[in-house]
Amino acid sequence: MLSPFIVQDKPIHLDRFPIAQVNRSLQAWDATDEYLLSYCQEQEYLVGKKNILIVNDSFGAIACNLTKHKIYCVSDSYLSHQGCRYNIEQNNLADDTISYLDSLSELPESINLILYRIPKSRALLSHQLAQIAGQYGETTKFIAGARAKDIHSSTLKVFEHFLGETQTSLAVKKSRLVFSLLSKPAQQTLTSNISWPLERTKFNISNHAGVFSRESLDIGARFFLQHLPKVKPEQTVIDLGCGNGVIGLSVLANQAGANLIFKDESYMAIASTHDNISENLPNLLAQCRFEADDCLTNETNSSADLILCNPPFHQQHATTDHIAWQMFNDSKRVLKSGGELRIIGNRQLGYHIKLKRIFGNCTTIASNKKFVVLSSIKS
Repeated sequence: MLSPFIVQDKPIHLDRFPIAQVNRSLQAWDATDEYLLSYCQEQEYLVGKKNILIVNDSFGAIACNLTKHKIYCVSDSYLSHQGCRYNIEQNNLADDTISYLDSLSELPESINLILYRIPKSRALLSHQLAQIAGQYGETTKFIAGARAKDIHSSTLKVFEHFLGETQTSLAVKKSRLVFSLLSKPAQQTLTSNISWPLERTKFNISNHAGVFSRESLDIGARFFLQHLPKVKPEQTVIDLGCGNGVIGLSVLANQAGANLIFKDESYMAIASTHDNISENLPNLLAQCRFEADDCLTNETNSSADLILCNPPFHQQHATTDHIAWQMFNDSKRVLKSGGELRIIGNRQLGYHIKLKRIFGNCTTIASNKKFVVLSSIKS
């Protein structure tokens, strides 16, 4: 989709990632990207070659405009990194100036400018700001941005707590900027993960900052755990969109002979899952594979016996069902003949319609007032 940005005297095209999604009306940039870039240009922050840290750039809209500088792109999202790479390549922009870092990586030492997209997760916000405070001081310019409706007084207090004196801009196109001085020392007491006991088990679950349902077992997973299928020894099971890995962990606890593959687009989710298997079932770690992926893009055809999934119905701030579509289509491709996809979802999402269209069959395993557990078999 043609963007409003001009790079090297040419308009650039920016696409959301993955490319083959159903909802093509969603843009790969927004007014906050425009505001951040225009403000930096007006203030002449981009004169000369700079070392720039870009945090949470959704699909490379910011990075594509700054390729003449040395750029470090930090994100917890595998898809965001893939989207940035894709848009850099499609616009024939230099990619040798960009380094990609996940949210658990050490930050580079020398940075002139930080452009920060405020995430939805307050825990991830705190984790990232603590990292920044621990690495940089007042000589580094810091500018954050988000939709004006997502910047509350409580949000600004988080910036002030970790970074120092904080001010905001006027709203432009319903977006607002946040400026902090980076005058506070690192918060030494901050921990990046939280642990809690998994009910009715001997397991302890550890979650990094960016993982869904960080502080307790969510009600959907609790219902899903009651309706998992029996697994045979040596079967290959994929926990798709694994989060903290509690579903796959439960499978291994009931069938120690299974082989588990954990997939998520969040680097912190994959790290949390690895931690949880290592702590709770260390003797079965060799039977597990952990990988950040775009659904099941990197998995071979007809290779899995069972796929378990709780599909998300949003991507960052956008509500969309294209991820569920891709998960279901990928699952059909990756399952062996006779293999099963079993999912849980909110009743109103109508996943049974999608599953029947893709697999030709769908069975309701269980349901309550809020959730439904569905099963489709690859014929």
